[in-house]
Amino acid sequence: MEAEFAEIGTERVIKGFLTYRVTDPIMLAKGNLFGHSADTPISLPCWLSQEEVDYYVTKFDKNSGFSGGINFYRNFNRNWELMAPWVGAKINVPAKFIVGDLDRVYHMPGIKEYIHSGEFKKKVPLFQEIVVMEGVGHSINMEKADEINKHIDDFFRQFN
Repeated sequence: MEAEFAEIGTERVIKGFLTYRVTDPIMLAKGNLFGHSADTPISLPCWLSQEEVDYYVTKFDKNSGFSGGINFYRNFNRNWELMAPWVGAKINVPAKFIVGDLDRVYHMPGIKEYIHSGEFKKKVPLFQEIVVMEGVGHSINMEKADEINKHIDDFFRQFN
């Protein structure tokens, strides 16, 4: 995967990840990553500037590129093993959950049902609210920064 990402370039990968709007699993077919051929321009949405893209590109290129994120998925089973001591543990602090309706993680099999059925609340007893923002993907803090900040501020103000 790192070789394929290197072939198309860090900038294209960053743009592809941040602008991906398909709620199905990410398709990273060779030569057609994120549903675009390598020569198809990726337009930036209003919430993402070229300056921001350039910043991310610089940081990824300076460090280990995408290996860290990719290695997380390569090590998925080990991560479960390491977290085993906390299976069944509850999160006992007030919480609010905010997600975009276009976030592909929200559309993974079983996730919506888990969140909305009450199962999530069993693990987070002080859970207060689910907010599903329309037209928003995985980069919710970038896409709707003002709304996210308001949700966070409102949440914390209740504790004054």
